[in-house]
Amino acid sequence: MALQSHFTWNLEASRQNLVYLRDRLEDIGTEEGNFWLGPIYNLQGFIQYQLGSTEEALNLFNRATETFQRQKNADEGPWLMVNFGNLAWLHHLQGEDEKSRDYLSKVDALMRNFPAPPEEELHPEVCAEKAWTLMQFDKEKLEAAELFQRAIRMQPDTVEWQSSRDILSAQNLEENIKKLYTDRLEELRTAKERDPDNLCIAALYLLAQIDSIKREARELAERILERPMNNYCGIDPLLNLYRKHISVDEALEIAKEAQRRHPDSRYVKRSAAKCYTKKVLSQRSNPDPRRIKEAISLWEEVVAAYPESSLEETLTLADLYAKVDEERAEQIYNALLERKDLDPAEKQMLYNFYAKHLYFVKTKNRSSIEYHMRAAEIPEESKYRQKSIRELKKTLKRNEDPELCREINELLTKLNVQF
Repeated sequence: MALQSHFTWNLEASRQNLVYLRDRLEDIGTEEGNFWLGPIYNLQGFIQYQLGSTEEALNLFNRATETFQRQKNADEGPWLMVNFGNLAWLHHLQGEDEKSRDYLSKVDALMRNFPAPPEEELHPEVCAEKAWTLMQFDKEKLEAAELFQRAIRMQPDTVEWQSSRDILSAQNLEENIKKLYTDRLEELRTAKERDPDNLCIAALYLLAQIDSIKREARELAERILERPMNNYCGIDPLLNLYRKHISVDEALEIAKEAQRRHPDSRYVKRSAAKCYTKKVLSQRSNPDPRRIKEAISLWEEVVAAYPESSLEETLTLADLYAKVDEERAEQIYNALLERKDLDPAEKQMLYNFYAKHLYFVKTKNRSSIEYHMRAAEIPEESKYRQKSIRELKKTLKRNEDPELCREINELLTKLNVQF
């Protein structure tokens, strides 16, 4: 079996996405009872190395070693294969070949003592950690699901693997709820019964069960609010459930209570900011200025708390400012347009947001179309590119400017877009 390590798994991401993932991992929570604490430290160490912090990477890999040994109550086991592989790679990259060889020999010993099942390349523990790691990267979710299935088939009694697989299956539940088949609902129901303490699973199941959910939703809200706030605590899907199927105002009340109980949690601030924004946007005419200011204040705190990974949050902040202070909104957009560190998908997001700002706030229709064209011509598939392409198609139908229509026609033809 080839050496299994984050360094060999082709985990490709831009620096901006690595920073975002670093912050998101910090929000998952590092409580001692977290089953995935070892893999979290492993992935954090890899990210720190990619961001240029070798010393912090080594520290995190060592913390992963200690965490695995403490949680498993054993000095060695198959769950250390990836961790030792990471340490072997890190020392090799640092030119410390003797230390690297030492860890490689430890990996070899683990592979001999804990071989993978017959006809399987990976041990289930390695398979599961790789699955969980790939789960954190948007473009790798299909492979992650396949790896979880393999791990569960080899070792079917590990509830946490099954729950993570079901969370992965349900992460796109919002987009697919209208197409949700009975078997998917049954999977979520079974996952909830199998792992009753996994509040994220519980919240996702409620989202699927639209009818008769108010009582259970309120009970779940109280359970979630009693727990530490992190990326897997379930607060985001719960608030989404309330906003869509119960009440935006009740969602706001839960967000406020979460802030009261967890005033120092940046994750709670971001969840609450989303609620305030939904409340403002739900008031299509004459939104309450007080609510807008509250939302702006929260988003300012969120952007400050996530300084290197807050593009979408900053765009939301600009859109809120546009309702009360157009000059400030324009300043934010101009600062973002001058940034040189955005990857192609982020540029598409920015151009799409700014195009809508120009159209709805500044009433600069021609400039708006130009930014939609800039988003569309970036050769990166994303939802914002598709949104801009749709706007360009609409423009062809309703615009009478022959020169503008010619430019749009030429671009869409070059992109092989049917129109």
